[in-house]
Amino acid sequence: MGNQVVKVAAFSDGEVGGNPAGVLIADQHPSVPQMQAIAAEVGFSETAFATPLAGGWRVRYFSPESEVPFCGHATIALGAVLAKQEGPGVYSLKLNEAEITVEGFIVGGQFSAALQSPETFSKALSSSTLARTLTLFGYDDTDLDPNIPPAFANGGANHLVIALKSRRALSEMSYQLDAGKAFMNDEGLITVMFAYAESEQLFHTRNPFASGGVYEDPATGAATAAFAGYLRDIKWPHASVIDIVQGEDMGSRSLIRAELDNTPGSSIRVSGSVRYL
Repeated sequence: MGNQVVKVAAFSDGEVGGNPAGVLIADQHPSVPQMQAIAAEVGFSETAFATPLAGGWRVRYFSPESEVPFCGHATIALGAVLAKQEGPGVYSLKLNEAEITVEGFIVGGQFSAALQSPETFSKALSSSTLARTLTLFGYDDTDLDPNIPPAFANGGANHLVIALKSRRALSEMSYQLDAGKAFMNDEGLITVMFAYAESEQLFHTRNPFASGGVYEDPATGAATAAFAGYLRDIKWPHASVIDIVQGEDMGSRSLIRAELDNTPGSSIRVSGSVRYL
């Protein structure tokens, strides 16, 4: 196996968009400082490091500034790379805090992948955390969608979910990176997801990722899994699938699909196309 970082945009919209991720497959992991340095040098929001393990792969994820327990778009990128190097199929992945699978596909020369997330859970936000969030990002209570209350959601990593009642409000999201980083670190968050429901099954989202030193992610699979689990918790009429458009306001339109059943807390299937960079 080589030790070259493969660069892939996950959740692409055909030949454009998607969220770039690094993937390094090696016989053994570099040291933690080395993985951190590689991720910083690659400069993408996440780089996945995979080594063979009996029956599967041991995977760790690093942003330019920190290790994270789970990253959806880097897992999709890894699935595509494994499909290219090892052949299409389902691969077992052992993460720091969970065990999941990713399936890689090659159809007509096009690569895609689908992951099964860790289990999901959610809880309401405290009034103080909500107030701090709205102030940081320039919103107030009148911007919120009353049908999807603000919440803490997890599908392998910690996120806040803030649903807005207009696409315009979503497009106006802004914040200061250093303040966002301090807030996310204080609250133990990976991202804050802002969402607008165009319909019951179609959402537009934005994901500030200041905890990793990244102003905004163009596609966030882990947050999508957490969000889908939260919609299930509030009995949203999801009809077993939701589609998410992310990255439009960044000029990097990305498409993410989440499939789910009605079993509380169960894994979410998150899928999308990839393009090699």
